[in-house]
Amino acid sequence: MGNHQDIDPVNPANADTTEERSYRELHRPSREFDTRADYLDHELQIMKPRRYGLNLPGRDFRFELEDLVPAIAGTIGIIAMYSAVMMAWAAGLSDKWEHIDLGVEFAIEVARVEMIIPAFLFCILASGFINPRANLAGNHGPMIPMIFMIAMAGAHPLALAILIGVFGLILSAVKGGSRLVNLTSEGVAGGLLVFLGFTGSISQIDSLIAWANGLSNEAEGVAAGDMGYIALIVLAITVVVYAVLAKLGKRWLAIPLCAVTGFVVAMLSGASFDLNFTTQPGLPNLNPVYWWGSTEEGWMLGLPNMQHFIASLPFAILAVAMWSPDFLGHRIFQELNYPKKTEKVLMDVDDTMTMCSVRQMVGTAVGGGNITSSWGTYMIPAAIAKRPIPGGAILLGALVMVIAIVGYPMDAAVWPPVMRIALLVGVALPLLEAGMQMIKDAKDSQSAGICIFAAMVTNPVLAWALTMLLDNNGLIGDKERPKRLSKLDRLVIPTVVLIVCAAAMLAVGMLEGKFGIPALL
Repeated sequence: MGNHQDIDPVNPANADTTEERSYRELHRPSREFDTRADYLDHELQIMKPRRYGLNLPGRDFRFELEDLVPAIAGTIGIIAMYSAVMMAWAAGLSDKWEHIDLGVEFAIEVARVEMIIPAFLFCILASGFINPRANLAGNHGPMIPMIFMIAMAGAHPLALAILIGVFGLILSAVKGGSRLVNLTSEGVAGGLLVFLGFTGSISQIDSLIAWANGLSNEAEGVAAGDMGYIALIVLAITVVVYAVLAKLGKRWLAIPLCAVTGFVVAMLSGASFDLNFTTQPGLPNLNPVYWWGSTEEGWMLGLPNMQHFIASLPFAILAVAMWSPDFLGHRIFQELNYPKKTEKVLMDVDDTMTMCSVRQMVGTAVGGGNITSSWGTYMIPAAIAKRPIPGGAILLGALVMVIAIVGYPMDAAVWPPVMRIALLVGVALPLLEAGMQMIKDAKDSQSAGICIFAAMVTNPVLAWALTMLLDNNGLIGDKERPKRLSKLDRLVIPTVVLIVCAAAMLAVGMLEGKFGIPALL
């Protein structure tokens, strides 16, 4: 799907020699390049990461200042998402079971477990040193609104994690993830990204406005609903800062700069931030037996039984079915922002799926509750900053672990002017821009338009599956496309994917809100 050409980045006339030389031999200091961008491009072109081997700083990659950008962005995003996931589990399980009463303290403790052990194992070790072509395993954002429903259906977090891990490993073993990515045309992918970017932008803007309208100041006699102007000021200044960064070619600075700007502008505009930080320093309980050993401690659920696995099954299928479009968006971002001849540093979809599957099982087994996927709030800023995976992954893992132990920064990271602005400029707007870049002609615009329309009617996953089937059979988009595909790729695989996605959604009631179709299970 990328536009890379087979030319040597260092010396086109000496490609064979370049292939034989190592990264250390090909590396040149930044002062030898005309611009910083040229240096970063060169670094991407000469890297040769070892797949499931030991990758070392200096020999296989380097740390650069730009690596801090995805590290900070990913940290802000994951604090917010982990907190949301654990609060949803706590609320759902407390409502479902009489003997369970979980609250904010529980959610913070579990979020800290997720931020320490998996961060070390899968950010620092796995994606940093062992396989830098596997994107970090982060959070499955589209599943967050469903977690309360999952808990109320009688699912068990550990049973759900085991099923997701097993299904994900099977799909990655047969190279299913990369095959689905290759079967998605640029028009369908562009439409998917435009829809996700647009709806994500609207969601963050609405959330920020709702937060501002909920503010009040009793000391100055300002009632709730009279401070909505703060959101307008924050958003207006964010637009200006983002536009200036885009003009200067420094969009990779958008997340940290706009997040800090949002914090300062909100404070100066009259919003009060509670400086009495509530998240105290310390370590969570890192003993898995505490979390899953009985119904007296931790999750208060004990180990899962067969009933828990049955209740978790449709949600596990849905989660894994939603991975491919998620991974697709992140891979495209690298292709759009990286220079030519950088195939060796692009994220491998199947390796990322393997990593997410193992992380899902291990992270939950030690006491966590996250539902994982490819880490978008890391990959998108990393692609914009033109940085490969390993350096930022190590910095991110270390930063997440430090913040989980220190505690206090978690309060600032989830403050709406910081969190919403970071997600807006770091994820939603770049997705929208990337989608628009992929729609290049009338054929692409037709596929993209129908994908967006289908997503508005149902949801982006079902829309992706349906338009992939239509597009690969020439019913929309490029009429010549079916001639380049086998019957398996053109008809069988897209049909199976559509049936699986639709069946899983019908089973768990995802279409109930819009169409009144109740959950089949």
